[in-house]
Amino acid sequence: MALVPFPGAAAPDDDDPHIHLTDPDVFEDAGAKMSFLDHLDELRKRLINCLIALVVGCVISFIFINRTFEFVMLPLYQMLPPGGSLIFTQGSEAFILYVKVGGLVGLILAIPLILFQVWLFIAPGLYSNEKKFAIPFVLFSTVFFLVGALFSHYVAFPWTWKFFIGFQTPYMTFMPKISEAFSLYVTMLLGFGLIFQMPTVVLFLARMGVVSARFLIQHTKYAVLIIFIIAAVISPGTDPMSQVLMAGPMMGLYGISILVAWMFGKRKPA
Repeated sequence: MALVPFPGAAAPDDDDPHIHLTDPDVFEDAGAKMSFLDHLDELRKRLINCLIALVVGCVISFIFINRTFEFVMLPLYQMLPPGGSLIFTQGSEAFILYVKVGGLVGLILAIPLILFQVWLFIAPGLYSNEKKFAIPFVLFSTVFFLVGALFSHYVAFPWTWKFFIGFQTPYMTFMPKISEAFSLYVTMLLGFGLIFQMPTVVLFLARMGVVSARFLIQHTKYAVLIIFIIAAVISPGTDPMSQVLMAGPMMGLYGISILVAWMFGKRKPA
């Protein structure tokens, strides 16, 4: 049956390569449009799912709370000078620290599900050929976050901790409070977890044609300036050691991002 155009409308051109009424992707993308209230309802649903994932992660974390607590706090104690100790000055401070450690580990366990919910929220605004990046997005984001967290735990934080310990003298004893030590630990861990997302972000921007390896190389000098500004803002302290430990990995990740953009970037048609 022939299609009859509406009065005043142009007849569909069967030879137009950009419009195919029988293309299912057109209907899929058109059906993905949502109203403002639909977006609010979708946001509420995703936030609830993220909260459920966080609660489940915290429950699992609190089952093994003693092991996770020692994994986080024991290295801090072992790096102190002989006779040094972590202290707490309030009765509830140690209990609250256990709760914070459990919450941190629960968040890490819930990150894959949280990232998946984030993808489901933004997916309606994407084309059908872009929605296939859901699994790579969750996988790459989770892996790079864990790599950044492990880098902070085993490399960056111990160096920063030793830098602070180095100021101890015979007449000044370094006896940090457990809450302040853990606050520094969490700040650096989450900071490096976010910093290590740079290759993931560049990967998807390159696949969408937003950036390219040549673009990143040409703007390297601006990237270096921005990296050091970001490192100064998000570093846990004003000391140069923390800023260098933040900026150094970011420079390496920028180089990796250039390689990622070159390997997986969108190719221009000949």
